[in-house]
Amino acid sequence: MKQVVMLILVSSISLFAWSQPVVLHMGITTDKTTSLLFPAAIRHVDLGTPDVLAEQVKEAENLVLVKAGQANFKETNLTVVTADGRLYSFRVVYDPAPSMLVHRLSPSVAANNANIAFHGELMKPQDLEAYCKGILDNHRMMRGIVDASWDAMARVDGIYIKDNVIFYQLLLDNHSTINYDVDFIRFYIHDKKKSKRTAAQEIELKPLYIAGNVKSVEGMSRNTVSVAFEKFTLPDAKYLAIEIMEKNGGRHLSLKVSNRKIVRAQVLPDLQ
Repeated sequence: MKQVVMLILVSSISLFAWSQPVVLHMGITTDKTTSLLFPAAIRHVDLGTPDVLAEQVKEAENLVLVKAGQANFKETNLTVVTADGRLYSFRVVYDPAPSMLVHRLSPSVAANNANIAFHGELMKPQDLEAYCKGILDNHRMMRGIVDASWDAMARVDGIYIKDNVIFYQLLLDNHSTINYDVDFIRFYIHDKKKSKRTAAQEIELKPLYIAGNVKSVEGMSRNTVSVAFEKFTLPDAKYLAIEIMEKNGGRHLSLKVSNRKIVRAQVLPDLQ
């Protein structure tokens, strides 16, 4: 009986220890910069005291630069929340000669399990990524939306919907021996007809997430791309235009998606 009680006690202690949030240790100094590189874009940085100086890098949305504001400050903390819903907690101390100046963080050292929900968020980032990557290999579900130019071809192979997010599956096919380098892919809502006296109205759509290779299609090969947007439908007088421009080339492709195709979007199942 005593052994059973001890076993339960040890198990409880182990479970308690396992459930404790991960707190990372970091030493910083005044004359050297410490870099924190996260696996996702940074949404929020909180400093325990003004003794710690932190700067988010505009050109790299997953990088924070940290330095001590003064020497020999008392131990404090730093908290970072990333766009994938994860929280990273650091115990920060002064160290005149830090042994590590670059910290590459992985999701496994986060203090939570990606369960932070952001206000106005349509879908958790990790779910958005999973759906986008999951439909890359889907069989062709839609026909009739295609354009070609000099052995380069683009078409819409599928349109999917999950809650308030709509997904487009595109095929980029290069039948030539010259690589097709993509300058940009643009999505916008366009008027079907334009009056001589009025300019055409264009509303550009910003993707929530893009999966697949959108930079280049090698010669004699093909790429599949999936793009996620906030759910939308179109009035009869408009269509969705998908413009694919070749960098330093003339093989520009244009796809027109009518509302008739959009409302036939396939419903995606729940993630397992």
